Amino acid sequence: MAPVVTGVSPAQGAPAGGTSVVIIGSGFTGATLVRFGPNGTNFVIVSDTLITARTPAGTGTVQVTVTAPTGTSNQNVLFTYTSVPTLSSLSPASGPTSGGNTVTLTGTNFLGATSVKFGANVATILTVTATQITVIAPANTGTVAVTVTTPGGTSNALSYTYVAAPVPVLSSLSPASGPTSGGNTVTLNGTNLSGATSVKFGSNSAVILTNTATQITALAPSGAPSSVNVTVTTAGGTSNPLPYFYIAAPVVNDLSTHLGPATGGNTVTVFGSNLTLTSAVNFGGNPATAITVVSDNQLSVTAPAGTGTVVVTVTTPGGTSTAATGNPYYTYLGAPVLSSLTPSHGTDLGGDAIVLSGSNLTYTDAVTFGGTPASFAAVSDTQVVATSPGGAPGTVNVVAHTPAGNSNALPYVYDPS
Repeated sequence: MAPVVTGVSPAQGAPAGGTSVVIIGSGFTGATLVRFGPNGTNFVIVSDTLITARTPAGTGTVQVTVTAPTGTSNQNVLFTYTSVPTLSSLSPASGPTSGGNTVTLTGTNFLGATSVKFGANVATILTVTATQITVIAPANTGTVAVTVTTPGGTSNALSYTYVAAPVPVLSSLSPASGPTSGGNTVTLNGTNLSGATSVKFGSNSAVILTNTATQITALAPSGAPSSVNVTVTTAGGTSNPLPYFYIAAPVVNDLSTHLGPATGGNTVTVFGSNLTLTSAVNFGGNPATAITVVSDNQLSVTAPAGTGTVVVTVTTPGGTSTAATGNPYYTYLGAPVLSSLTPSHGTDLGGDAIVLSGSNLTYTDAVTFGGTPASFAAVSDTQVVATSPGGAPGTVNVVAHTPAGNSNALPYVYDPS
């Protein structure tokens, strides 16, 4: 029975010949001739099912046959002479010593590429077409030869230069301080910042949001109240450090006063801690004005207009205070109004009980008869009982005062005794 050829490996090779191949089949014992197309070649019979050979020179796609005394094999197994690959360009023709960048190789006869080398180092092949290969460059240094190997052979070499990446440089941080809880966005300005692999606040890594050659935005990690060094790391190394300050959140413990007119405009003292860097004070949702930092524990502000009872908060780079501790509550009061005095006259010796009726009287802190203070007791929001002081016979104005201001005046008559 004539020999049978079922396969050849590899099935491609250079036109110049010399490719080592394995021919697989049966009936090879006593074989006298191996041909690639019309051309014979040297061979070794390994077994009845295996022959090794080196291809002769040739072109195109040819049939592989084995001849023995029993006949010549079938004509169905093919071998293709593949042209040697040719490189015409690299893009880019340089890159970082760390590698990892994508390089596009342009040329011809790339199909079946088995290896792309940058010097002695093998690149990772991403895509292959007849005229283009994309690879991930391996790490290396200096200028190296790039070659492509296919079954047709190894290409000419093109030069690729490894460039040491420049060291990143930081020039500023904005803001340069923030809360200990982190989570705020910090902008880092500088040069050579592209490809940042790490931004650290002290020993803690930040989340990188955006990255260009001159600017990085990052979410600051949490940290203890202190100053830490911020650095950026790229393929070129680690930058110079810039200081970033973690600031404890402000705390409001108390106010003086807790009451004021709905129209605002009065001075309120805020007591607490971590107040030095105060940038805003709010009464509910309304901003106070004329903020004066007296110390890290005290502020003076002018209250805005408002209504009801609100929480006074302080904002610094460390965050905004909460109502979790102390008494940061402030109540807006309507101006006191007097509608009647009962009785509306009394002896000039004083000592008479006078009922002042009206509204917004709960927080009454003074009652005067013609400017003379009287003792009093606030009974309800609509009633105050005062003891008239002595006075000269005649008519005087009675006025009630609260933290919201003076009431209207009502006449009181001193009768001669």
